[in-house]
Amino acid sequence: MSSTSSAGPVQRRRVFYIPGYDPFHPRRYRELYRSEGAEQAEISGYDLTLGPKSSPGPFGWHVSASIEGADVETDIEVLVWSDIVKHSMRSTVAATYWQLLRTVWIYVATGTLWRLMRLRKGPVIAALYPVVILLVQAFLALLAGYAFARLTGVIGAWFSLPDLVAIFLQGSVGAGAAVMLLRLFKAHDNKLFVYYLMHDYAYSAGLCGAIPAELEARMKAFTATLRDALTENTVDEVLVVGHSSGAHIGVSVLADLLQEDLPEQRPVLSFLTLGQVVPMVSFLPRATRLRRDLREMSEQQSIAWYDVSAPGDGCAFALCDPVAVSGVAPPEQRWPIVFSAAFTKTLSPARWQALKRRYFRLHFQYLCAFDQPKHYDYFRITAGPLTLGARLKARGHSRSRLAKPLSRYRDMDKR
Repeated sequence: MSSTSSAGPVQRRRVFYIPGYDPFHPRRYRELYRSEGAEQAEISGYDLTLGPKSSPGPFGWHVSASIEGADVETDIEVLVWSDIVKHSMRSTVAATYWQLLRTVWIYVATGTLWRLMRLRKGPVIAALYPVVILLVQAFLALLAGYAFARLTGVIGAWFSLPDLVAIFLQGSVGAGAAVMLLRLFKAHDNKLFVYYLMHDYAYSAGLCGAIPAELEARMKAFTATLRDALTENTVDEVLVVGHSSGAHIGVSVLADLLQEDLPEQRPVLSFLTLGQVVPMVSFLPRATRLRRDLREMSEQQSIAWYDVSAPGDGCAFALCDPVAVSGVAPPEQRWPIVFSAAFTKTLSPARWQALKRRYFRLHFQYLCAFDQPKHYDYFRITAGPLTLGARLKARGHSRSRLAKPLSRYRDMDKR
């Protein structure tokens, strides 16, 4: 049962979803699965019903599906680290600007920024977006502060205030106006996502690619959860799905899992990464643990690993082999198989026109319905009667896969 391409039918499955840097409650993913799954079922002609999950463990939901003539029962669970994300986002305005300076310095001083730009410009532009907007907001705040200070000076002259008092009032009012405007920008960040994205990049780069202690502890808990799932004899497949920065968390969790003494007879273990941003971390100097895990996952024979992205997703390193571009691919590299979700071909022209400039929404399209799905259908993969390896066994790399090693740093931890 441990073969990566087992063609045996799946009657029961457990899916473990690892989200990206997201502060929201995991019920958001349940409701997304409910609405988008219903739409995909209608488009593709199968049945999909959600209910409470039947297994213990993390937050999740149960899916009963009738797909390709087979009935399948699936429990989908979210491996939660949103509490860590929320804590990392509790920064003042001043602290966020310090994060900006520090993060930019790390990526520039290490030469990582230029190498990432040679890989894909889209995600680098997305990374620079919060930097630019925060600097614009700071400029506007300074401008507002200067204007209010000048106005206070004019009013002070009318009342013939002493010079020291006038200067104090001008400075206080000007500084207060600037601070209030910056706080106003932050309070309405749900429109621009500037602070959210800045915290995201700062968290990844905070230790120059090393994994923060609190996340390392959570990853050990994830590994234990997966180990427990593999001891069940009631499921046919355990599928791990890593989205965005959840992809590199999944790589390390599974690499650790493979070091354990797993039962020989166990469910098929599969790994699906979606819209990955691995190079944002693996290209940093202290990402030695991640680079080791990437190499180990690329040459193992126990887990089928497929990586799906799309050039239309400007927030992901689309079609970049995360192992190869990080410079740690062994000669016998087997995984991942990198292929495109091809948004321009799998979405209708009308839907593509509606979404193509909604960059953050497109980054979640992998979890949504497609008008004309081809090899990639999230709901067939997570709720259908075939394992990931069996469903995609005929799927090779996309011709536009990028595999040129570009990372300056290639040293790795040792086991």
